Amino acid sequence: MNVRRRLISGSAVAAATALGLGAISACSTDSAAAGNTGKFDVVTSFYPMTFLAERIGGSHVHVTTLTTPGQEPHDLEISPQQIAGIEQSDAVLYLKNLQPSVDNAVAQSPVKTKIDAASLTTLEEHGNEVGGHAAAHDTHPGEESGGKDPHLWLDPVRYAQVAEGVGKAFEKADPDHAADYKKNTAALVKQLDDLNTQFKDGLAHTKTKVFITTHAAFGYLAERYGLTEEAINGLDPESEPSAARVKDLEDMAKADGVTTVFYETLVSDKTAKTVAGDSGLRTDVLDPLEGITKKSRGTDYFSVQEANLKALQQALGAK
Repeated sequence: MNVRRRLISGSAVAAATALGLGAISACSTDSAAAGNTGKFDVVTSFYPMTFLAERIGGSHVHVTTLTTPGQEPHDLEISPQQIAGIEQSDAVLYLKNLQPSVDNAVAQSPVKTKIDAASLTTLEEHGNEVGGHAAAHDTHPGEESGGKDPHLWLDPVRYAQVAEGVGKAFEKADPDHAADYKKNTAALVKQLDDLNTQFKDGLAHTKTKVFITTHAAFGYLAERYGLTEEAINGLDPESEPSAARVKDLEDMAKADGVTTVFYETLVSDKTAKTVAGDSGLRTDVLDPLEGITKKSRGTDYFSVQEANLKALQQALGAK
């Protein structure tokens, strides 16, 4: 994956150890310390993991997240206080290979229950062109070769698979509340199944199957519903597209009847507006759900995904 690698130094780990019971400093669902709260203490890496922990754990868990709302998760530099918080927790829920500093901290932590969401479903190699249209022709000039795509949560089916795995991990780690975790997981999976049906039915008949994004986050969603994502940048939301890639997108937009260039709330819309302006296209938000802020078109995973569906339906000309 093409993201900046920011690994934890040995001095940071030593500092975290020295802090002992120091409270975690990251924004969380509760301002208390990450551990020793009297509940099943779970540290999560960023919003999609936090949402799962809260929905599955319910009243039995205390959840602390490492990524501040509004912060681009790829940019997270974990602090010694956050490392100490992980060590004091009962479990950590993260997505390996998305945030290298988190991966390193978890690997060195003595926390007993380590739940890697990526191990609970399948990941694929994606570049900046994904879907049926991409398979119909050779690689375009400027197309990124790609890497393992971590954006599994944007596919409701994969996200449901992860939810089931998280539920089982919670049941094993906190057996006193296993029945409630099982019940909460089943309810969440049912809701994700319903969301999958909404997307499947809502995108079944459209004028075009191709959409343009600034960040290659929607490959799994595109594949699930028979669409093609053409991303200006690759898996790294802040990478710079080549001139050849921009020219190729302009040509493709005309050929495939593309109307919209999508951007996201946590990254600058400058590139999207430049490409859209050059091609006579409109811009709109397609939220990769890496964090919920005041700019989000919804207050949680489901409401934002429903907003994403409406945006896609409008851009693709749903019938």
